[in-house]
Amino acid sequence: MATVSLKSELPKLAIFGAGGLGIEMVKLLKKRQAANLVAMVDQSGYVFDENGLNDEQLIVNSLRAKSIAAIENSVQSSKSISEFLERNSTKIDAIFYALPNLPNEFIPNITKEIINQSEFNGVIVDALKRTKAVKMLSEFNSQLQEKNILYLTGCGATPGMLTSAAAVAAQSFVEIESVKITFGVGISNWKAYRATIREDIAHLKNFNVEKVSQMTEEQIDKELEDRNGILELVDMEHADDIMLEMAGICDADKVTVGGIVDTRNPQKPVSTNVKITGFTYEGKKSTHTFTLGDETTMAANVNGTVLGFLNAGVNLHKNYGISGLRTAAEVMPRFNPVKIHKKSLAEII
Repeated sequence: MATVSLKSELPKLAIFGAGGLGIEMVKLLKKRQAANLVAMVDQSGYVFDENGLNDEQLIVNSLRAKSIAAIENSVQSSKSISEFLERNSTKIDAIFYALPNLPNEFIPNITKEIINQSEFNGVIVDALKRTKAVKMLSEFNSQLQEKNILYLTGCGATPGMLTSAAAVAAQSFVEIESVKITFGVGISNWKAYRATIREDIAHLKNFNVEKVSQMTEEQIDKELEDRNGILELVDMEHADDIMLEMAGICDADKVTVGGIVDTRNPQKPVSTNVKITGFTYEGKKSTHTFTLGDETTMAANVNGTVLGFLNAGVNLHKNYGISGLRTAAEVMPRFNPVKIHKKSLAEII
């Protein structure tokens, strides 16, 4: 299907966070024109252009300088998010949190600031992982509705793509026995995804969010060295459970999440999949399995899914007036904004 790439028709997107996921999102947006990137914010400052940022230069400078403050025309600030919101919250349509979830209150606190101290009334999307953080966000539902903000949470790979697949696959059954998510992640350098690896270590035995938040990079290096770069994660506190419960698919205690992360090699140590086991109305027990291709990276699976939910969120918010908190188990993602398609639905049919 032919498309046109008119930036003026695309949602104006601000990325909060310039680490691995944030930078990879910039690269993805050059290939998949699903949003017009107008702002990027990290702890050192922010860069903003209402007409759209120079993506390629932003990538180069971000990778070289490791901070937005080094980018030409950026604004340096020790309170970058607050200052950006104060000046520009009415000039953006959507926000992607490419931020660490350490501690659990971090993202909920930023959301609270957006609600209480800005005029933003668009769409927020995150790739949040932890059940506790999603529970905290759920407490803001009425406030989000009052501010006309639609917040889609848990919209990465898992939670996110696999949670959505489980919700769809569950339709074959009248009773769900279990949902088992297994993931494999391969990266050649853990420091490119510092926040993600710290979150994963927090799931290991004898570790927690508070402890990992205080660890230095040298201590993280030592921990990974002792484990030969491999993190084996079982029975994780992952928000897939509460998301599937909120969507009415199954009780949270029927959902298990685990996986293997190789912090030294880009190849996945195991294939990523979700298995949904249940009983049909005829009384037959069966299992559906959805497996991701081993060639797709964590960045592709997370950021691609985030864009899909962002597009769905903008459509639901602008065209149907939907606001409040929703999860990836309750909304179907869209590959690209409908507006950029030349053909109408009637013409396609």
